[in-house]
Amino acid sequence: MASAEDIQVKELDKRASGQAFEVILATPAPDAKGNFPLSPPKKTDVSLEEIQKKLDAAEERRKNHEAEVLKHLAEKREHEKEVLQKAMEENNNFSKMAEEKLNQKMEANKENRTALMAAMNEKFKEKVSASVNVKN
Repeated sequence: MASAEDIQVKELDKRASGQAFEVILATPAPDAKGNFPLSPPKKTDVSLEEIQKKLDAAEERRKNHEAEVLKHLAEKREHEKEVLQKAMEENNNFSKMAEEKLNQKMEANKENRTALMAAMNEKFKEKVSASVNVKN
């Protein structure tokens, strides 16, 4: 940062709408070091063995990642199979329950119809025997 001694201010223009200034900073001292980074560190010579180690490590990471992805996919497929199996079981259970209820209703209707027919036959027999008795 520049100190107040290093800054020089010149008034350029003064108007009703505002003022214009020129700010002049002093040149830095020759012994002052800038905040700029030095040249990048020199690259060390990499041997063929080090390159091979890095390639092997990268291959190992790739294989591990591939195995992880395949494991995840297998778990996902297994979950999908379980969900489908459960849905099929629930569907089968629902179908069986619906069929049982329908059979029960049909049996109840059959019994009611049989009872109603028996009652109607009994009434008819009573009417027939009453009319036969009246004619005699």
